[in-house]
This record gives sequence, C-alpha cells and structure tokens, in this order.
Amino acid sequence: MTGERAVAGEPGLEREEPVADAAVPRLELRSWAERYGVVAGITMRGHGFNLGQWTEDNSAQVVTRWRAFRTALDRRFPAVVSSHQVHGTVAVWHDRRVDGWLMLDDIDGHATATEGVLVTVTVADCIPVYLAVPDKGAVALLHGGWRGIAGGILERGVDLLKRHAFARGGDIVMHCGVGICGDCYEVGPEVATRFSGEPEIGPRRIDLRGILARQARSLGMTAVTCSPWCSAHDRASFFSHRASGGRDGRMVAYLGRPLA
Repeated sequence: MTGERAVAGEPGLEREEPVADAAVPRLELRSWAERYGVVAGITMRGHGFNLGQWTEDNSAQVVTRWRAFRTALDRRFPAVVSSHQVHGTVAVWHDRRVDGWLMLDDIDGHATATEGVLVTVTVADCIPVYLAVPDKGAVALLHGGWRGIAGGILERGVDLLKRHAFARGGDIVMHCGVGICGDCYEVGPEVATRFSGEPEIGPRRIDLRGILARQARSLGMTAVTCSPWCSAHDRASFFSHRASGGRDGRMVAYLGRPLA
C-alpha cells in the first residue's frame, strides 16, 4: 500500500492510519480524534474482511464480521446505524441513541450530534465523505458515488448540519476518504456531461474527490482534505468494484462522537 498519489484538485492530503486490532483491520484519522474528539475510519480488506451484505460472500460470514466490527467499537458506540444505499441523495438526522444495530432502507447519508452513535456507509470505490462541526459536536457521513455527488448529496449533508447544529459552511471540516482515484475512474460521456455541463464525446476520467473538494468550497468550507489511498490502485488493502469487474466485497466507513 503506497498511498503517495495526490488527488487532482485537492486542497490537502490527510493520511488514515492503521489501528492495532487484528480482529478488525481498519484505518482511522488520528488527527480528527486528537483535534475534534471524533472517531473517523474505514475497514480494510485484510483477512477477507468483506462487510458487504449484498455481495457473493456467505451472509452468515458477513454478519459475523459485522458483529466483530461492532464489538471492536462497542464500548464507545453502543448504537450503530447503517442502511441499504441506493446511490441517491437522501441523508437523515439521528437525534437520539437507540442501542444496537439500526438498519434503514434507501438512505445514503447520516448525521448526528449524539454521543455513542456510530454512523456508517459501505463503499468499494465510492467516496466516504466525513463532515464534522467541532464546536457543536455534530458529524455527518455521506456515501459519495457519482450519482449522489452529481445529485447534490454533499449539499444535503451540509444542510443537515446547518439546520440541526446551527453551523455555517466555514464551521464544517470535511475529509474525502479512501476511494477510487481519477486515474482509475473512467466513465462514459453521459456521466462526464453531468459534471462538466457540456456535451462530452468519448470516455473521460473523473476525479470524484476533486469534484467534492470544489463543491465544498462553493458551500463555504475551507478545511477540506482528501485521502491519498486509491481503492483500485491499492486493491491489496481495499475492495474495488471497478478493479474487480463488480465482484469485490465492501468496506465500511464509520464516524461518530464516542461516549465520554
């Protein structure tokens, strides 16, 4: 895992670091824990740790891995929120803690200011977008595939933080996590047109993290960083839908404010 490729158009790189837990291979943003008091991370491929509930792996094995994931974080986060994602733009606010595993349908983003609630999204090339309002203790985690990014899921997540945490754009910090890089993500002209606003001919490569960084600036955010890891380049460590021809597993990105 090299992690030295910069993301085109990004304003700064932030490296996720390994967590010493053999049962659940994962990376976390140590700097966010130190600066903002939140836990922000993502699981890895190690030991075949696929957490995709709708992949080819045996469902019982996937559930066992989810239990291991929950156990690793249970003391700090008795409540875990996940959802069946649809590459849409629906993001929801969670205003109370319901201990256990809450599984929802058709949601691609979660936000909360409640301690002990860990919000999650599953990814395997799509960008996990971590948002935090340090002064208000609020966080949001978004599933950033091209459809959601083009449809405005970042704006929806920011709007939740503005409405519920009374935040302004400049109060919000953002990190674009492990995902596919622009060199590896080739799309057809119909997708490229959604971002350029101009008729496109032939395939194009697009940098989802670079697009998110530009969107963030337009929403008033100035503290924006991007992960150097590419899920396709670094497939030995991460799952990649594109690099595997659609047959790979899924990582889980997670974010929350732990119990004091």
